Amino acid sequence: MGEMAVEIKLPVLGEGVDAGTVAGVLVAAGDSVEADAPLIELETDKAVIEVPATEAGVVASLPVKAGDTVAVGQVIAIIEPGAPAPEAQASDASVPEAQAPEAQAPEPAAAQQRQRGDPPPPASAPPAANAAPAPAAERPAAPPPTAPAPADEFNLPEWPIPATPNTRRFARELGVDITAVQGTGNGGRIRSGDVVRTARSMLEAAGAGAGGSAAPPPPLPDFSRWGRIEREPMSGIRRATATHLSTAWTAVPHVTQHDQADVTELDRLRKRFGPRVQAAGGKLTMTAIAVRVAASALRVFPRFASSVDMASREVILKRYTHVGVAVDTDRGLLVPVIRDADRKNVTELSVEIGQLAARARDGKLTLEEMQGGCFTITNLGGLGGTAFTPIVNYPEVAILGISRSRITPVHDGGGGFAPRLLLPLSLSYDHRVIDGADAVRFLRWIVEALEHPFLLSLEG
Repeated sequence: MGEMAVEIKLPVLGEGVDAGTVAGVLVAAGDSVEADAPLIELETDKAVIEVPATEAGVVASLPVKAGDTVAVGQVIAIIEPGAPAPEAQASDASVPEAQAPEAQAPEPAAAQQRQRGDPPPPASAPPAANAAPAPAAERPAAPPPTAPAPADEFNLPEWPIPATPNTRRFARELGVDITAVQGTGNGGRIRSGDVVRTARSMLEAAGAGAGGSAAPPPPLPDFSRWGRIEREPMSGIRRATATHLSTAWTAVPHVTQHDQADVTELDRLRKRFGPRVQAAGGKLTMTAIAVRVAASALRVFPRFASSVDMASREVILKRYTHVGVAVDTDRGLLVPVIRDADRKNVTELSVEIGQLAARARDGKLTLEEMQGGCFTITNLGGLGGTAFTPIVNYPEVAILGISRSRITPVHDGGGGFAPRLLLPLSLSYDHRVIDGADAVRFLRWIVEALEHPFLLSLEG
């Protein structure tokens, strides 16, 4: 390795996130990479993110592989200019992306503890998840190591339970006993996907016990019998999105309320003051206006910014107003969060939304920029459509969908009709905490604020 070789280290991922699991390795030793090109996909408790190269050059070696747990500051790749060294070409440190963490046999927890020099856990039942571990001198001697149990046999979790605080909290939110979850990560570590699978199994079992149809979907047929097919592996973001939406659809009883707002006058104002916002570095869009209106509505109707804690049978009311905005990227859907949206004017929101959307499409969003939302807005108006039923962004309890506005003849109260610009709105909500009448009132408030912006000064 030459003097100019650069060690690429795992950067800071976000507040409270100091490590992640390698979900896929996107390059191999000997590959040429550009600066900002993705090297690995890293799965955390919140999302799957791509970790880019900070320098251009040739990958000399990759000290990590799919399934490894990597901490902030740990070297994930070594890059040097010029042709790859022979030993780098022969290196087998990299693993193709298609090799998912689940495909590797998890290392027995006892072996990991021996590598760290820690005594193994006692053979008795594990203590409570929040109990402090006993001092090393007080721990009983472990029995001789035994072969790992077969994959289809349920194992009691190791002590202490191998799950991060975020995973434990996620399990509590779903009402899942963490000790009943079988981890598939390294050493049996429990990940959010394991919690989701356990929650789904619980719901299927409950449905079957109630006489409902809870059978898993049948296996897919061999589609190649009827013609040529191609298999395209999901990207890390697509896998995370699929898991998250499955959780949301399973955990939240959805209802969608539809309405439409007459934004004829608002659109005139938007076009009139658009150049002023553009001079400030933003673009005055209906999304930016809707974020400001929704933020005010959340102050009037705080339950729409809450979360449901089924484990404690409580509703968590948030005393802050952070609004997520869904962004369509070529790698999947991302939702950056606007902090304190109720304290920012439309110009500030326009600038910030534009900056976050650009970072999302460039793959530069951090985990912190996608966390902490109270409410989400997704605008499909640029693509078309008349209405849709957005899925609540769990653990939030409501999401607002915006479709394309259309000129529609509206009765003018006299003897004729006038062309008006109507904006379709779709509010999906969690029926466990929000009643239908409350949803109608909330959405009507948004409609009136869009039709009469002065309402923001009166009540917002």
